[in-house]
Amino acid sequence: MNKLTHFDASGQAHMVNVGDKPHTHRIAIATGQITMLPETFKMVEGGTPKKGDVLGIARIAGIQASKKTSDLIPLCHPLALTHVSLEFALDPKTNSIHCQVRAETTGPTGVEMEALTAVQVALLTIYDMCKAVDRGMVMGDIKLLEKSGGKSGEWKAR
Repeated sequence: MNKLTHFDASGQAHMVNVGDKPHTHRIAIATGQITMLPETFKMVEGGTPKKGDVLGIARIAGIQASKKTSDLIPLCHPLALTHVSLEFALDPKTNSIHCQVRAETTGPTGVEMEALTAVQVALLTIYDMCKAVDRGMVMGDIKLLEKSGGKSGEWKAR
């Protein structure tokens, strides 16, 4: 790929025309993490924060965000998602929670933005739920791990 697709020949921003693209099964997997103080991590791990099940709420927030991606990212197409799943892995050695999202659709455009948005919002929700005890949490390493479907086929991060 040698050009930015969201700009026309005169450099004006536009929504990419996907009307003639074939509908294919498309999958995107994205990941990210949030690191916190050991005490905060133990609260989340034990399910003891006063607000309840932090990871359960973050999972729902991520799924909801994936469905609203086109409302947040100006040139994204609204998609009919066929599946979104969020998995959390807790790492007590680093006091980190890793989030991985898998988003799927059958359509003319990919679901990378939906997967990435879901990761970010899930991590932001964890931050929101825990900020009363730890304002120094750090979110990072948000990235696309892989995508498949469409003209460009499969892609995996190195």
